[in-house]
Amino acid sequence: MSVQGMQERSWDREVWRLSLPIILSNLFVPLPGAVDTAVLGHLDEEVYIGAVAVSAMIFSFIYWGFGFLRMGTTGPAAQAWGAEKHQDFWLVLLRGLLLAAVFSVSLLILQNLIGLLSFSLVAASEGVETLAWDYYAIRIWGAPATLANYVIIGWFLGAQNARIPMILQVVVNLLNVALDLWFVMGLGMTVDGVAAATVIAEYCGLALGIYYILKHRASWPDVGISFCAILEMAPLKKMMLVNRDILIRTLCLVFAFAYFTAQGAQLGDTVLAANAVLMTFQSFTAFGLDGFAHATEALVGKAVGRGKAGEIRAAVRAALRLGVIMSLVVGVFYWLASAPLIGLFTDITAVAELASDYMIWLAVLPILSVWCFVYDGVFLGATRSQDLRNGMVISLIGYLAALHLLLPLIGNHGLWLALCVLMVLRGLTLWRRFPALLDNAGKPAEA
Repeated sequence: MSVQGMQERSWDREVWRLSLPIILSNLFVPLPGAVDTAVLGHLDEEVYIGAVAVSAMIFSFIYWGFGFLRMGTTGPAAQAWGAEKHQDFWLVLLRGLLLAAVFSVSLLILQNLIGLLSFSLVAASEGVETLAWDYYAIRIWGAPATLANYVIIGWFLGAQNARIPMILQVVVNLLNVALDLWFVMGLGMTVDGVAAATVIAEYCGLALGIYYILKHRASWPDVGISFCAILEMAPLKKMMLVNRDILIRTLCLVFAFAYFTAQGAQLGDTVLAANAVLMTFQSFTAFGLDGFAHATEALVGKAVGRGKAGEIRAAVRAALRLGVIMSLVVGVFYWLASAPLIGLFTDITAVAELASDYMIWLAVLPILSVWCFVYDGVFLGATRSQDLRNGMVISLIGYLAALHLLLPLIGNHGLWLALCVLMVLRGLTLWRRFPALLDNAGKPAEA
């Protein structure tokens, strides 16, 4: 084997070392949502599925919107780790937790206003909206744990440690599933049981995350950190500006999916329920492929901290090679196993038959999506947040234009085709900026 071939094999192993635990753990992330859909889909009425779909969309805005607490933590932590700046490494964690606390308290204070605004934007039936409100009123109290967990997971990934995030994700989501089944199937609860299960699981995950932080505090380099250092304005400002760009990028993405759900709701409760079942599969796809994004993010951040542009290229090539292979496998699996997969989530005949009509899009989306996942990781790891923001804004505009052109022509197929357009545009806009990122490798992004 040539030297280049050996180097590629080495980078493949490095990407697998980080991505495989993340892929395995990420596959557990949509599991509670899948179980929610399955247990409620086997109740007497389809409004339960629709209520969870609508309320989950709202929490996508709320929690995905604050996803910058995870994404804005991994890159700076990885850069500090690569540069062996141990104090900066710990300060990234503490500043992130401080921001998580501030934002979660704000969410709790403003919960009624947020709920009223959110439900006013969704054209769902009265029965769906009433149940969705019940879910929302319980789930919002998990905000402090959810946001803190984002920071903790991002920080460990920055330390090139994918094992602990995997453990945290698996524990939280398996506990969520167990409580789901107990509350709904055992105690006869509905959407209230689903929401309570999620809140309890998130706080248990936070307790476990704090345990791992304290455990590693004893083994990693000891540094003195004062409260004044945490509140130092220059790095806080830089963190906030990076997080602002990531927030805008994330809100655009969440809006795209929320708009998808809202447009589906206008096509009727059956279409809404069928799309909810299919979006469950898309969630598994996204969280699985996101493992390559997280691995690339950690590796690129470390390479930027060391000023090694060549390592960035090698990490991206390896992530794309492995990601394309996995996306092809996933797409073929969805196509061949569509009928039994749909049957797992609903036995309502009208919903199952309609979902099968649109399963082709779930087979196509993985190969169209893998490029944007990997490049997301590249730009997050390099903290090039302005490129991420600008690329997503352009992609959202193209998606909305495609949706409004295609929806009147081919109905729900137009929704799914527009979603494919969004994924392709996300990858293309970042690919065009990749050479500029390489040219500036090793230089921190300007605030």
